[in-house]
Amino acid sequence: MAVALAGAAGAQGLDDPGQSPAQTRRDLAAAQVQAGQARARAERLDHDAQSATAAADKAAKEAAALAARIQEAEAQIVADEARIRIIEQQRSDLRAQLAQRQKPLVELTGALQRLSRRPPLVALLRPGSLADSVHTRALLESMLPQVQRRTAALRSELARARALQEQARAAEAARQQEIASLDTRRRDLGVMEARQRQTAREANGGASREAEHALALAEKARDLGGLLQGLEQAAALRDRLAALPGPVLRPASGWAGAGQMAADAAYDLAPSPVPTALPDFLLPVTGRLVSGFGDASRGTAARGITLSVRPQAQVVAPSGGRVAFAGPFAGYGQIIIIDHPGGFTSLITGLARISAQVGDNVVAGSPLGDAGPGRPQITLELRRDGRPVNPLDQLHH
Repeated sequence: MAVALAGAAGAQGLDDPGQSPAQTRRDLAAAQVQAGQARARAERLDHDAQSATAAADKAAKEAAALAARIQEAEAQIVADEARIRIIEQQRSDLRAQLAQRQKPLVELTGALQRLSRRPPLVALLRPGSLADSVHTRALLESMLPQVQRRTAALRSELARARALQEQARAAEAARQQEIASLDTRRRDLGVMEARQRQTAREANGGASREAEHALALAEKARDLGGLLQGLEQAAALRDRLAALPGPVLRPASGWAGAGQMAADAAYDLAPSPVPTALPDFLLPVTGRLVSGFGDASRGTAARGITLSVRPQAQVVAPSGGRVAFAGPFAGYGQIIIIDHPGGFTSLITGLARISAQVGDNVVAGSPLGDAGPGRPQITLELRRDGRPVNPLDQLHH
């Protein structure tokens, strides 16, 4: 799966006005790709929701589709802002060029105008003025084509300046439209999430006990590694209990039938192949990569990746699974931990608001919450059987 990530470790935020033009162009290209990916994901999820038969699956796909639309709008706003910065830089460069070219041209045309406006009577009374007048007229006639050429180029650049101004107005109008669309989609998602939470509370009484257990583990854990280990052990125990066979009915007649039933049961309970990659994996937010897996910018190798995102950016599940933890953890803000098939566990930190709950079954793209205000950063760590792996490697499967 292709993904666009502009920037590198230590890069500035998405809205930094002092960034280089080259970085702005990279931001624009990356945001356009991210918007396209989010739009395609939303269309696919809408189609899946229409064909879903189970109510819970349909609701999950609809929420994920709406979250994808939100991420599409966020990426489009980033693209609009980058486009505006590029246009403003071009206008600034053009203003500087115009100022440089206008000054000598204005001085020249002013001098020529003064010469051309000298009264004829004064020219006749001054000694040698007749010869000077003839010379001046000849000079004017020779200079006029050059002045015309220079003013033609100047008029062309002024027309380009007006065109850039119109482009800036159009880009700003598009940005305002995307912001309005984003606000509407966020409100729609809020209503949908409230409805789903009410349904979940009525249908699932065991989730509260699981949430209490997760909070207890968080209080005991000294760091995130300890919390992840405790949750992984709990998930492994839950999987083993779920895999235990139920009671086998005694056959109606003969031990041969019993042997055949036992063989059938063994076949039915044979473990499925363990996936080596997460299906439909995606990054939880749209943004710029500022720290990669293994980067040692803070003295120790990073166990995940960090992205700089827009304020209140929508955060979604990177792949399908079960929410094992959702809540605050000291020093990391609100965090989400998801158990995925194949022994994978994802950890998302830096959220300001969480909408998912412990025990929720999520699909790839399910809404989890929002980033904070200001210049937020979201970190994603991915583990398999307790060992950190590079999340970006999953994007290529």
